[in-house]
Amino acid sequence: MARDWDKELAKIDKQLESISDEAILSSAQAKTPAEKQQVKEVQRTTNTAGVFARLLLAIALGIAMLMWPYSARCGVGLFFYLFATGTVVTAGVWSAVWTWRHRAGRAHLLSLLLVLWGGLLAAIEILPRVHYARADSARSAWICP
Repeated sequence: MARDWDKELAKIDKQLESISDEAILSSAQAKTPAEKQQVKEVQRTTNTAGVFARLLLAIALGIAMLMWPYSARCGVGLFFYLFATGTVVTAGVWSAVWTWRHRAGRAHLLSLLLVLWGGLLAAIEILPRVHYARADSARSAWICP
């Protein structure tokens, strides 16, 4: 007998929606009443708007990398570009942590894609210079002659 997984997952989703955040994010790990109150306060003040604000900021940075205004062929421009791609990766990880904590699945996927995007942008510049990828004349030197 085959199971209808869509129905099974819909039941699970319905059950999770009926449970409060307190039940999911329990303060049972806190030992003293003061610690329990602190955990409850953090849960009460934390909202998903901040999570999506972080994600949108990181996505804006990732998109802005397509319009990089300076030459990234060699020298200082290259190092600034690589620093910016590192910032894209860091922003992706930053938003991935928060989306994971808030159980925002689609947003978490976008965050991980952003990490991949930053790594891809860095790899395009780094791999030809370390002779791992096919080097071309535009991407052969770290420092300008």
